[in-house]
Amino acid sequence: MSQQQPPEERPRGATRRQFMRQSVCATVGMTSLASTLFDLRRVAAAAPLTGTDYKALVCVFLYGGNDSNNMLVPYDPTDYASYAAVRQGLALPRNTLLPINLLSGGDGRLWSLHPNLPGLQSLFGQQHMAIVANVGPLVAPVTIDQWNNGTAALPPQLFSHSDQTLHWQTSIPDQPPSTGWGGRVADMLRALNGAAQISMSMSLAGSNTFQVGNLLSEFQVQPGGTPGLANYTTDPTDPQSNALRSLLQASYGNLFVSGYRDVFQHALSNDLLLQSVFASLPPLQTQFPQTDLGTQLQTVAQLIEARTQLSQQRQVFFVATSGFDTHGGQLPAQVQLLQEVNDALAAFYAATVEMQVQNGVTAFTASDFGRTFLSNGDGSDHGWGSHHLVVGGAVQGGSLYGRVPALAIDGPDDTGDGRWIPTTSVDEYSATLAKWFGVSATDMPTVFPNLYRFNNPDLGFMGA
Repeated sequence: MSQQQPPEERPRGATRRQFMRQSVCATVGMTSLASTLFDLRRVAAAAPLTGTDYKALVCVFLYGGNDSNNMLVPYDPTDYASYAAVRQGLALPRNTLLPINLLSGGDGRLWSLHPNLPGLQSLFGQQHMAIVANVGPLVAPVTIDQWNNGTAALPPQLFSHSDQTLHWQTSIPDQPPSTGWGGRVADMLRALNGAAQISMSMSLAGSNTFQVGNLLSEFQVQPGGTPGLANYTTDPTDPQSNALRSLLQASYGNLFVSGYRDVFQHALSNDLLLQSVFASLPPLQTQFPQTDLGTQLQTVAQLIEARTQLSQQRQVFFVATSGFDTHGGQLPAQVQLLQEVNDALAAFYAATVEMQVQNGVTAFTASDFGRTFLSNGDGSDHGWGSHHLVVGGAVQGGSLYGRVPALAIDGPDDTGDGRWIPTTSVDEYSATLAKWFGVSATDMPTVFPNLYRFNNPDLGFMGA
């Protein structure tokens, strides 16, 4: 049995925002990464940027920890029987599963998808979606022997929502993070957008760590439109708006007051620019589901449609949905949750085809962690490694990348109750996306200072 036991579960009633406010990433006794973390001189000395191609990364974060053991399910009758014997009440009926055929990857086992992922099954069959198996935060590769004898270098606070979310969004598992990997990528490639007024990083799901950079941070946009300023108009006869404009045009001797004025004015200008751009866009013909995630991705599609007006050759988006902390009632909950993911991602890909930018737009999933293979009776508990989906025209789809663990309790990949040791690091997963996006090999250590510890800086699931 493992000498290391998972900490107690977080209170089930706490919200994602509460977890994020409380998040702390403790330092462990590893070689310090501080000297390599994104100092501005290295950003300034980044490799020269060339090219006029358009590319966008879309992070789809599934808050709570998606149980991907029921997203990718064994389909061979013998393997399925083993799965059902362990999962018991969580096992999906085999006759409802959606089988997939692998072009490459895997280890000979047959696989299927959750019954509520037909759109993604279709995209996988069309080679526009890839599955990356058993991804998770790692300081360095871990074996089951290292886990059992206590010698493994581990990310702090494993199985904690807040900490594992930070590790996923920063790709820095053993240092207190100050930036996210999406923010560092945006900092590195900001020159491709020239003098664009609005940040290349746009969030449809509020504040996040993923998009925090040293030079750029996220511009928050509400699903369905711009946030606006309450009761502010451009009407020159409106006294309240005129009073605000007078305040913003005034000179101030205090440095902090002047700085606040400048930030406020910049935000207001950005909002008015987006309002104008949105009003000028022709409506997309693609129909999006009117769910939270569907509306977010519909707005992302509109922002991509506006790329020329916004003078942006690179865009980084963050969208999110929650509810994946399925300690109880998991089967009906996942029906709704995965249906929402399926419908929103399928519509989003269709919209990129409509705009003829599918080869330049890649959406990818991320989540706090996977969940236990062993059922707790009506759900599953906090895990570690998890499977993820990558969708887009440049994706080398129809294949499985990485290694699916041996689905055996107390097996070679199990730290206890089916908490799988990740066989692919978040660093490898993220670096593969960043390379496609345009980060050079020279600059990769700046964006991913932990990447050198792993063997696969490019997992191969992205084309040109």
